Amino acid sequence: MMKTVSFKSVVLKTTVLHTGTYLIIGGLAYLLLDYPRKYADPSVAIFMRQTSDPWVQAGILFQPVRGFLLGCVFYALRDVIFSRKDGWLRLWAMLVIVGVITPFGPAPSSIEGVVYTNLPLWFHLMALPEIFIQTLLLSFLTHVWVNRSR
Repeated sequence: MMKTVSFKSVVLKTTVLHTGTYLIIGGLAYLLLDYPRKYADPSVAIFMRQTSDPWVQAGILFQPVRGFLLGCVFYALRDVIFSRKDGWLRLWAMLVIVGVITPFGPAPSSIEGVVYTNLPLWFHLMALPEIFIQTLLLSFLTHVWVNRSR
């Protein structure tokens, strides 16, 4: 019988990994994709805060809250995620499909965002590599770390 994972373990590890991967991948994307220039584009600036905005600069401070909430969901789905070898892939597919491509609002890079916002298509597509890599790392590393401690 496989040892079950604890709520505290899943939530703590998810919070740490989400915050860390968000910081690293987001920082690399910021530098490599020249976010200050792209966010200043008039077609984007009307919808998105500028990278120099204090709220944007404080964005990393909110990531532990997101990590906690994600950890709660991961724990609720623990039998599908952590008890299977391909659980990380299932988790990543869920994050990409529900969280990126089909959220319940017109977020950039989502189907709703493309349909209902005036953001240019290049902006929607530009963010996808960052989002896919960050969610992939989060999914894989969380799966490995939680299962390693069983």
